[in-house]
Amino acid sequence: MKGIVRTFAVSIAVAGAVHAAPDGRPNILVILADDLGYSDLGCYGSEIQTPNLDRLAAGGIRYSQMYNTSKCFSSRACLLTGNYYQHTDLKFSHAATAGEVLRPAGYRTWWSGKNHADFNPFDRGFDHFSGFLGGAINYWYPGGKDQEGKPIPGQVYKWAFDAKVVKPFMPKTPFYSTDAFTDWALEWLKQSGGSDQPWFLYVAYNAPHWPLQAHPDDIAKYKGVYDKGYDAIQNARYRRQIELGLLDSETAPLSPPDRESWSSLPPEKQKEESLRMEIYAAMIHTLDRNVGRLVSTLAETGQLDNTLILFLSDNGACPENPQKPNTDPDAAWGSGGSFEGIRSSWANVCNTPLRKWKVTSHEGGISTPMIAHWPKGIGNPGSICRETCHLIDLLPTWIEVAGASFPGESTQSDITPLEGISLAPTFRGEPIKRSAPVFFEFGKGNAIRDGQWKLVRLDGDPWELYNMATNRTETRDLASRYPERVEEMSDRWAAWYKQCTGWDYGAKKKR
Repeated sequence: MKGIVRTFAVSIAVAGAVHAAPDGRPNILVILADDLGYSDLGCYGSEIQTPNLDRLAAGGIRYSQMYNTSKCFSSRACLLTGNYYQHTDLKFSHAATAGEVLRPAGYRTWWSGKNHADFNPFDRGFDHFSGFLGGAINYWYPGGKDQEGKPIPGQVYKWAFDAKVVKPFMPKTPFYSTDAFTDWALEWLKQSGGSDQPWFLYVAYNAPHWPLQAHPDDIAKYKGVYDKGYDAIQNARYRRQIELGLLDSETAPLSPPDRESWSSLPPEKQKEESLRMEIYAAMIHTLDRNVGRLVSTLAETGQLDNTLILFLSDNGACPENPQKPNTDPDAAWGSGGSFEGIRSSWANVCNTPLRKWKVTSHEGGISTPMIAHWPKGIGNPGSICRETCHLIDLLPTWIEVAGASFPGESTQSDITPLEGISLAPTFRGEPIKRSAPVFFEFGKGNAIRDGQWKLVRLDGDPWELYNMATNRTETRDLASRYPERVEEMSDRWAAWYKQCTGWDYGAKKKR
């Protein structure tokens, strides 16, 4: 762990104040999807029906270069602390959470859904928490057994409901996690309707992370949609991205396919592959429907205009093939007895037009679709922000619009000063001023983004260098042309890693 870093307080005045609550500060709703690919929303090119998120995008801002860390836990740590996850651990030691920062500023703080960490949010600045402490659950039966007591595939985690921690959590009524997480959030939202006190609500869904499990009627909506195969779906998505103005074909050519050939698959295999995406699409469709429930409640209670809504994903689409005990080979895919993933070929499509996927530092692993919606605070609705942004920038943004101080009420020692910068200027159509590069390290992926230049490698391979202004999709490696730049940027990345962790990256790899 890093050396001692002096804790300090930061108070940022509200910029461009708006007026709904008496003091003008907005409510803040953060909606996080899990393993959602870059092109998986309609407003980012997808064929999946996401009308509610598309409406938020039409009335807000789409971000084309918002970055995550390529992995669930690390991304959530960055989002909630304003710092690179390398400074902390699964207990969020040496960090202040968003709840600990915003609550002393007068915000009510709520969190529903997933906490991929080893602490109860109720103990770290949140007035209410309902959800699980872990990585990926069975959507239908989170307690490891179905309603008849039969073992069901999936990890069994601790669940917390404010101070009460239970394991296993066995819902007594029909349960589907995406719907339940929304139900719990809606209870708090409805209670807030008549109050002038602003609130911060974090809804951390586990959809569309594996296992592929969805409502049968939602799966039926996508019957046959994916029978055309990988190439047809990807090419259609890419065309829509160009038409939407999200990307330019000159600076973001479609990256070469990194998958098996559809035509090489036997008919039964093609049928299975189609079904994977039908269920995955249904999970995203359900997620969008639940976003609509949240937005409708805000509108009904008069809170929508002065609520900053952020929707984003924690990493790129996932290539994994999950294997769990108690999987029923005869269970219908999508049900609680099945346990499938979309695997690498579809993950490649979901991240169109980018390279690679989750747990890499190439663009497909670290790029997230992000939407910001705030009628009273966004002056350029329907626009696209092309600034380089990172999850560490979100807490500084909330601090600015909330008039909060850092580190708030956190009692942790040696808290790292904020490393992100506020994105509030982007709400006014203004550029942000980033003085330092953005860094990436998780698993076998490493990268540094400095202005238009990106240096990236995977699994110890030689560094690759890309000019992101002219080649966003990483198809033209310039490392051999600019060896001095490679050396300078790689040295800077190594120095950053050592500053965060206290050891050299190579030494860490040997442990």
